[in-house]
Amino acid sequence: MKTTQKAPIPRWSVRLATLAALAAAPVLGWAQNAIQSLSSGVKDGGEVIRLEFSEPLAALPAGFVLQSPARVALDLPGVINATGRAQQEVNQGNLRSMALAQSGDRTRLVLNLKQSTRYRAEIDGKALVVTLDPVQVSSGTPATAAAGVRASAEPLHFADSRNTAAETLRDIDFRRGRDGAGRVVVDLPSNQVGVDIRQQGQNLIVEFLRSTAPEGLRRRLDVTDFGTPVQSVSTTQVGDRVRMTIEPRGSWEHSAYQSDNQFVLEVRPVKVDPQKLTAGPGFSGDKLSLNFQSIEVRALLQVIADFTNFNIVTSDTVTGNVTLRLKDVPWDQALDIIMQAKGLGVKKTGNVLWVAPKEELAAKEKAELEARAQVAALEPLRTQAFQLNYTKAEEISRALTGQQTGSGGASGASTGATTSATRLLSARGSVLYEARTNQLFVTDIPAKLEEVAQMVSRIDIPVRQVMIEARIVEAEDTFGRSLGVKLGANDLRGVNGGVPGWNAGVGNVAVGGTYAGVGYSTGQSSTNDYGNTQFVNLPANTSSLGGATAASFALSLFGAASNRFLNLELSALEAEGRGKLVSSPRVITADQVKALIEQGTELPYQSATSSGATAIQFRKANLKLEVTPQITPEGSVILDVDVNKDSVGQSTSAGFAINTKHVKTQVLVENGGTVVIGGIFQIDETESVNKVPVLGDIPYVGALFRNKTRASNKTELLVFLTPKVITDRNAPAR
Repeated sequence: MKTTQKAPIPRWSVRLATLAALAAAPVLGWAQNAIQSLSSGVKDGGEVIRLEFSEPLAALPAGFVLQSPARVALDLPGVINATGRAQQEVNQGNLRSMALAQSGDRTRLVLNLKQSTRYRAEIDGKALVVTLDPVQVSSGTPATAAAGVRASAEPLHFADSRNTAAETLRDIDFRRGRDGAGRVVVDLPSNQVGVDIRQQGQNLIVEFLRSTAPEGLRRRLDVTDFGTPVQSVSTTQVGDRVRMTIEPRGSWEHSAYQSDNQFVLEVRPVKVDPQKLTAGPGFSGDKLSLNFQSIEVRALLQVIADFTNFNIVTSDTVTGNVTLRLKDVPWDQALDIIMQAKGLGVKKTGNVLWVAPKEELAAKEKAELEARAQVAALEPLRTQAFQLNYTKAEEISRALTGQQTGSGGASGASTGATTSATRLLSARGSVLYEARTNQLFVTDIPAKLEEVAQMVSRIDIPVRQVMIEARIVEAEDTFGRSLGVKLGANDLRGVNGGVPGWNAGVGNVAVGGTYAGVGYSTGQSSTNDYGNTQFVNLPANTSSLGGATAASFALSLFGAASNRFLNLELSALEAEGRGKLVSSPRVITADQVKALIEQGTELPYQSATSSGATAIQFRKANLKLEVTPQITPEGSVILDVDVNKDSVGQSTSAGFAINTKHVKTQVLVENGGTVVIGGIFQIDETESVNKVPVLGDIPYVGALFRNKTRASNKTELLVFLTPKVITDRNAPAR
């Protein structure tokens, strides 16, 4: 006997009559059946998959087709896998691989394809033959498949058109669903409007047959800001149908469903897993397709129960009918759609699902909570002692009772204003701590005592410690150069009985460095000062070079029998210095506990009080390291660091100034690693020239009438941090 089933479109059709027939089929014979071999081949351009069983199949297995990713799945109830292999690589034609997934007494055959196609299944004796239709592979297929879509696809008739006249769509909206899914929601005028869905290149095309769209709905919606795979939704009128073009990006998959007069197309981001059928983010059930017109909700829930092997208990208050169309939707998402459409709720207990109106579920849960509260109010109290080793008992006591302030002693229900909403004990519970032995005595119902024991076990643990070593380096590099000159003349002819000066025609002219020097050479003054003979007195300026003494060299031009002298003195200094100051504060602290270490000087200064008198106050010029470490699960350390490097500055009338260098930041450092958290680099360059006007600008000779100083100071501050996690000495070696 040979029967044939043809699947022209990727679809799982569930019929109540079929399910009833399957339920009545003998299950005992299925349990003995097993897959003995699985093979594949090529025939007439299509792939043929052959499964050999130990017993003939009673009926053709149900199956469905996924478009993205391209797969074919067939469910074999009452069949086990006896081939010894769960997956088989093929890579022949359109078939990538075959997989057998067994769950209980049911086995699923999954065919991973390169491109979605139709399939035919037939029973041939003890074998099941699955034939895949040939596909047309174009040069653009690989690139398109990488994006998660097909280059082109035949229209999928989601719903046939049953309306005779054109109807007007009510509304088109876009929403963001869970896990970044884009949901296009269309309000239909009735459930008779036909819908076609197809993929065209990178886009999805949805056409509503025999329908019109008002002018306000014929627009392009830019939905990029929603953060979903959908970039835009464009709606146009094409003849007697409304065409909607959806532009997604990246790797995605889509599903569509209709509940009464509302049509929803959902586009979800997807990560392809070649080992199993993925059902989209948030839903993990197997995919199915449903198409029902005005079916009772209770019967529809029974259909899902038969598909999922869950036990569904339906409340007597669940009534009404629903029109539902679903294509390749996870069963748990289908159940969620039904719950939302009819205002129902579901409560899962083991493998039993209880379905009832949300109000009924809320009322039952409220009643259960009230019953538990009554039991807790009458339940006898117990007292349990807790020995704390690493945490203070007083702190745990305040946390249990929600006290903001408090002291040692009993803390019961009557804590008054000191009790907040964070109280962990019941209304009848109390706690007593003993500071000397660091013990905690809690009196409460057994359930609360278990919660307290769990909390204490998680809190009363040794805290890991971190040693932070900081190296603060201040480097200084100075260079300076100064050149100077002294130039003078002295005429002693008048002092020695001769005629001073030079004949100018109307008299003699005497030359000297100053007014007093000229008076001495002409006999007007009897006091002589050698310094008054200098014309130019611009020696090397060493004030900016640390005050060092410049070297000097002098020349004098005179004759052996002459009383006239020309004196020249050159002075020069070049200074160079390098210095480095290293400060290395270290501190050890517990995880997430702030530590502070500082060293320095307190400088006194006077300040005025409110009465007008003066008082002595102090301000600090110190080296300070303030750090809060946090150990990450990977073993690295996050540091909140505040470093000050102050020094005493120049003296002012109000007191000493303070030179401040401050770094504050947060860094992530590996255990034992070193990081530079801050650097202050400063360059101070000066160049000064003092000269005699006009004469100092004369080329070459002008150097005798000026001095020149150049200084360059470079300072740099670097802060290095090295955290080291201190391991527990008592921890066992790994």
